[in-house]
Amino acid sequence: MPRDNMASLIQRVARQARITFRSPAGPAFGENLHRLQQLLDEVRAEDLHLAPRGPSAAAAAAAGGGYPWAGMVPPVSYMHICETESFSMGVFLLRSGACIPLHDHPGMNGMLKVLYGTLRIACMDTLPPAAAAPPPAAAAGPCHRALFRSRQHYTPASPPCLLSPHTDNLHQIDAVDGPAAFLDILAPPYDPQHGRDCHYYRLLEGPPPPAAAEPPGLPREGWLMETPQAADFWCGGEPYPGPRVCL
Repeated sequence: MPRDNMASLIQRVARQARITFRSPAGPAFGENLHRLQQLLDEVRAEDLHLAPRGPSAAAAAAAGGGYPWAGMVPPVSYMHICETESFSMGVFLLRSGACIPLHDHPGMNGMLKVLYGTLRIACMDTLPPAAAAPPPAAAAGPCHRALFRSRQHYTPASPPCLLSPHTDNLHQIDAVDGPAAFLDILAPPYDPQHGRDCHYYRLLEGPPPPAAAEPPGLPREGWLMETPQAADFWCGGEPYPGPRVCL
């Protein structure tokens, strides 16, 4: 599609998101979700007037003796684009080496499209409790059985990463080898008053394999322990520089 038509692409993404998520239980949801995924896959950083940030955190750390967010610069920033009762959309920007810790999206769908850089995304599901599988003795908080489903690298050439209320609903996002940014759609938005608050977790591995066994592959079961938000993680805000979205 010609670049001179891209100014309206994010508007079309927002309109399709509104159509898709206003009836997530409707018969046309799958078709609408596929169409939204196709549109989201077209979005590039320049369509939102974004460019990769620099310098890398590694170079800054070497020069200054620590990570740049040890002072006032947050490791992650958010650019708000739009929000309705059925979905929210914005851009997350990660400094080099930054991590959005393992967290959940209760009862929510989500779509993530990398705009620049490389992200390593680990996805997990919670599992029903099992009486025969007690949590690890080292657990110091509420625990949940979990299925560690995947760990993959995503770039601007990758298709969107999807999550649903029951599949890949928990994930951790790491910026790899430099800064990164991604367009994020959550449906419905976080809302603590309606039971959609964000919870953070730490993965506790299951029983160790026999000494001669290969390292466990994926997917595999383990335990998640609920934790407070990490002290070295917080999210700042920045103005969104791209085309205006009206709904």
